[in-house]
Amino acid sequence: MSEQKRLLIVDDDKNNLLALSKVFDKEGLNVITALSGKEALEICRNFTVDIVLTDMRMPSIDGMQLLELISDVSPDSEVVLMTAYGTVESAVEAMKKGAYDFVEKPVKRAAIVKTVNKALEKHALVIENKNLKRRLDSVEKRQLAGNSPIFRKTCELAEQAAPSVATILITGESGTGKEVIARYIHENSSRSNKPFVAVNCAALPESILESELFGYEEGAFTGAVKQRDGRFSLADGGTIFLDEIGEIPLQLQVKLLRVLQEKEIEPLGGHVKKVDVRVLAATHRNLEKEIKNGNFREDLYYRLNVIVVNMPPLRQRIDDIPILADLFIHRYAKLNEKNIKGISKESLEILTGYFWPGNVRELENVIERAVVLCKTDVIEKNDIPEKIISDERYQNQLLINVGTPLEEIELRVIRETLKHTGGDKSRAAALLGIATRTIYRKLDAPS
Repeated sequence: MSEQKRLLIVDDDKNNLLALSKVFDKEGLNVITALSGKEALEICRNFTVDIVLTDMRMPSIDGMQLLELISDVSPDSEVVLMTAYGTVESAVEAMKKGAYDFVEKPVKRAAIVKTVNKALEKHALVIENKNLKRRLDSVEKRQLAGNSPIFRKTCELAEQAAPSVATILITGESGTGKEVIARYIHENSSRSNKPFVAVNCAALPESILESELFGYEEGAFTGAVKQRDGRFSLADGGTIFLDEIGEIPLQLQVKLLRVLQEKEIEPLGGHVKKVDVRVLAATHRNLEKEIKNGNFREDLYYRLNVIVVNMPPLRQRIDDIPILADLFIHRYAKLNEKNIKGISKESLEILTGYFWPGNVRELENVIERAVVLCKTDVIEKNDIPEKIISDERYQNQLLINVGTPLEEIELRVIRETLKHTGGDKSRAAALLGIATRTIYRKLDAPS
């Protein structure tokens, strides 16, 4: 194996612990030992452990209890139990609770080595499947769809920043796809095979946000019946995405600043420990205004504001609507097992003429609804919600991005006006205050 695997051996018998340690040292494993279940749990909290080989009968925390606790602290670890009091019933109970295997003492060298190697094979397969699923999810769910100049610029910046270790602040209106770009950055970083943990700070009540982020020890407060890792611990080695970071209360911002400065966290009721986490944060708020209003710490803002990636609203990337619509049609047609080939020209014109206050998220919802209700193989006008068809707030308006070349602006204005007149060039020329021949000349000019 290219990477040395870590084996934790737990036994209150020092002689047995030493003997097993020598056996697996010779097998090329990175062996850690513990004389109690409590010590083993602490190791699992601070290190990545591939296999746990534990005695069944130990004081305080026995092997069966340790098996259950490890499933919370280190869910990817495979556990093998040892006992001198083995029975079929005990073996069945251990397997039901998640043990990989069950061996009786006195253990035979060949047998225990074979069992641990098989557990390592299973562990490697589970991790490989998780990584594969993560990559497949990335392709399916986190595809950056769009070709408009403003969106291409955003994607280029994200691609440049992704391989770095820099903290990134993602700004933009709600629904623009801030988590999508955050996942894209993670998947294109050196941490792509490590966890990506997303936290919606606005969705968690202030009273539990601290414990959710940093975790807590057993007995830290009423109801804390056992130790629990926070989101930062779960993201160790990977990336944490703090969505709507502008909603975090001031007293908690101090602890977050410590994470960014010192790379360490302090669980409630526990001790400070180091974490290796890249922080991506997002907000729809103007944090500079929040600083002036006393709602956000200036020092935290500058720690977050190393690289800023701004997600443009959908109304500024109208040219991307056909691309996004096609992506969502295929996604939801597959999910709903419907044979839908595309969307009609009339329906697409309705979508591109709408203002989209809910941005990409609103467009996705509209397409999902249309796919579900569509009775043919093409999404038609009657599949589009009436509120979008009849919305006149922004009809007959044309949004032009700053920096768009004048020739492109002229062409867009002419084409949109022709849409309005149903292709009548004379009427379009009258509305624009130009000669009809000018329209012909502009449209016939090489692009």
